[in-house]
Amino acid sequence: MGLAASQSRFLQLTARQTDLEFKGQQINQARTANAYEMEKMVAKLTELSKQIDPNDSGLILNPVLYNQIENELSSKQSIDRNYELDLKNVDTLHNEVQTEVEAVKKVIDKNVDMIFKTFA
Repeated sequence: MGLAASQSRFLQLTARQTDLEFKGQQINQARTANAYEMEKMVAKLTELSKQIDPNDSGLILNPVLYNQIENELSSKQSIDRNYELDLKNVDTLHNEVQTEVEAVKKVIDKNVDMIFKTFA
């Protein structure tokens, strides 16, 4: 591979690496927003669990709402697991690209050494 081709490949890999880093940041941002929403739901569940019917033996006043929020919370938890898997995939791709970038850098360094040894 010539110097120009190696440099072109290096630039292409660097762009891909940057895209993967950006995608990872987007996933982390989505996970943070999802965690914030889950925090709100847990606060609502805690508040509802404190509202016990005094006439009934320890039953929650609004069990339908409580169950609805629990279902939404479990849905958010599964979304978070999917985000985590997506992030692991992006990290794996990023590591692959990083390894290839290092290999291309070595090829470029060897080409530069050969060129300057020829003219020196």
